Amino acid sequence: MTVEPARSVPSLSVPAPRSTAEPPAVPAAPPGGRAAWLAWSIGVSVYVLAVIHRTSLGVAGLDAADRFGIGASALSTFSILQVLVYAAMQIPVGLLVDRYGPRKVLLLGVLLLSTGQLAFAFSSSFGPALASRAVLGCGDAMTFISVLRIAARWFPAAKNPFVAQLTGLVGMGGNLITTVVLAQALHSEGWTPTFTAIALLGVAVFALVALFLREVPARAPSVGRTVEAPVERPRIGHQVRACWREPGTRLGLWIHFTTQFPGNTFGLLWGMPYLIQAQGLSRAEAGGLLTLLVLANMTSGFVFGRVLSRTARARMPIVLTVIGATALGWALALAWPGGHPPMWLLVAIVVVMGSNGPASLVGLDYARARNPVERLGTASGIVNMGGFIGTVITLLGVGVLLDALTPEGTAGYPADAFRWAFCWQYVPMVVGTLMILRLRRRVMDSKP
Repeated sequence: MTVEPARSVPSLSVPAPRSTAEPPAVPAAPPGGRAAWLAWSIGVSVYVLAVIHRTSLGVAGLDAADRFGIGASALSTFSILQVLVYAAMQIPVGLLVDRYGPRKVLLLGVLLLSTGQLAFAFSSSFGPALASRAVLGCGDAMTFISVLRIAARWFPAAKNPFVAQLTGLVGMGGNLITTVVLAQALHSEGWTPTFTAIALLGVAVFALVALFLREVPARAPSVGRTVEAPVERPRIGHQVRACWREPGTRLGLWIHFTTQFPGNTFGLLWGMPYLIQAQGLSRAEAGGLLTLLVLANMTSGFVFGRVLSRTARARMPIVLTVIGATALGWALALAWPGGHPPMWLLVAIVVVMGSNGPASLVGLDYARARNPVERLGTASGIVNMGGFIGTVITLLGVGVLLDALTPEGTAGYPADAFRWAFCWQYVPMVVGTLMILRLRRRVMDSKP
């Protein structure tokens, strides 16, 4: 009996079952590139518009005093209320940006800016004009934080300090428009046509944002389903407390407070009266120095941005140098015999104050480095309050002292009144510097 050899049965390879689960969402790095610059450019156009609105009173202070029949204290109330509203809105705006995105907040900001400026154009009495500046301040508050949030979504982290400084630099272009174009328009066209034209600029900017702004990059299929993993929205109180507990946020606030207010006080309201009434300059000469303030701001912003994008170690040296130079410059001017410093010293002070705004943005760098992206808007809002709180304190102090030191019946304000009133700047400057030095050590000892 023969036995046939067993036939080999071909093995059937069964493929392993394929997983139908989608890959988890992985946060994608911000892409940068042309699309990022386009998104930033659209956002920063709103900030330029806001700066035009914000600084419009700086060249119209004397006109406003004549139009509404008010003195220094009441005149300073315009800027104080506008800046106070701006500061008070920073945390709410930061929360809105974190929850609803910068695009919606920017659109609302443009509407409020245009509405407030249009009402200001047709105001003929103090009360309605004051209310319109409050509305304008509310719209202004919604711009800068929104642009920073757009930049954080579109640009790599290492590029953010430079983009933040560039935002401030481009925004100062609005200040340049104010000092060059608006001052001349007020003289040739009058109050209502000039401020109405500024208000109507908002129509074009609103359309630009509504039609073309993308606040986050498009989906990136190579890294998962979405650009970033979904983040649970924390409660408002928890969000604010978490930001405030971070020492870098508090340090950023005091840096912003101490470095920004001298330039703000000079550019927003008291620079033109000081140069014309205390120093005897012509309106054209005073306008030229305010233009130099803007150009110095833009130059400093570019330089600081390039330095900070290379090394974070330059943050504190920049801050302390700017504070020291500002304090020294004003000390020389205010102590000058007769209260009339030479033109070269006025130019030097203006150039130094031009670095105030860019130095204040270093505070935002500290907050950005120490807070996660989901609460970046809130942290930026807390920091951004600082400089405007300092501005309110200084605007009010200078205005009250000017009225108190000017004899009744005197036309304008004498040089001595300006000299003693401007000494008030050293009160917030000293307090802020002490807080910076105190918190600096705590930030250095804490982990990033």
